[in-house]
Amino acid sequence: MQTMQHNEAHDRYAKCIEVSKRIRWEIDRDVIRGRSFDVSKKFLPDGLCRIGKLDFLGAAEKRLVSQIQGRTYANMFGLVERFIGAKMLEISREHWLGDQTALEALVRFTDEELKHQELFRRIEQMVAPDMPAGYSFMPQPNDVATAVLGKCTWAVLALTCHIELFTQAHYRQSIEPDSDLSDLWKDVFLFHWKEESQHAILDELEWKREDAKLTPQQRDQAVSDLIDLVAAVDGILQLQAAADTDYFLRICGRIFQKAQVTAIGDAMLAAYRWQYITSGVQDERFGKILSGMITGAQMERIGAALAPIVN
Repeated sequence: MQTMQHNEAHDRYAKCIEVSKRIRWEIDRDVIRGRSFDVSKKFLPDGLCRIGKLDFLGAAEKRLVSQIQGRTYANMFGLVERFIGAKMLEISREHWLGDQTALEALVRFTDEELKHQELFRRIEQMVAPDMPAGYSFMPQPNDVATAVLGKCTWAVLALTCHIELFTQAHYRQSIEPDSDLSDLWKDVFLFHWKEESQHAILDELEWKREDAKLTPQQRDQAVSDLIDLVAAVDGILQLQAAADTDYFLRICGRIFQKAQVTAIGDAMLAAYRWQYITSGVQDERFGKILSGMITGAQMERIGAALAPIVN
């Protein structure tokens, strides 16, 4: 049985390498291609912005919200890929003198994450001149990465797998079908999705490999670490939602009533919680992987921690 599982894992690492070579893209040659972002169009689709119930916003105002959220969406991926790349480089060490196919797959993963970070830095540089001054991305990537990497590997891989699975869902379910998005913005996430599809497979392989090492006591602590990480993510989302709401209110060109201001802020936070937490934990594949590792009691602990966010 162990040999069969090893061979299956080896084949999955090899497949990721094959696909990585076949779909390899470059930022300027394949994605940007001399284009700029069309600010007459949305950046994020309605399915991710989730502001449809704010009936007091006009079409132009809703488009502006989508562009602000889209800017944060790109910056958020640049943020998380800082710790994802570092963790993958770290765990590749365990394959240095072992399965060289697994090692190559993780090295390619790390290289692609570094490229993605550069892509998202470029996006911010390109968008900034075309939008009003005053936008701030509050969390600092190195500070966040340091905090995340202080948790156990199991929890970091769980968070990473969660992120890269919701990336897939966001593109397939919301970004790809929306014809009203800026063409360049849509292409950014098309190319990002292509490589993240392989990363999600590698996340699962490494997460399961790490899980096999743990004692029941270590796994219980790992669940606690994961709960802590989700709470930390929610803290970041609350901070950025407040900053983005304030930015929108300053640049939108009109004054809102107090209740409307509250509704905008609530909608912004709800959208970010959906984008970065709820859509991932409700992903069927993520739920199946996680439930296959932990006990019912541990799953209940996670559910209780998530309840205030999801609800």
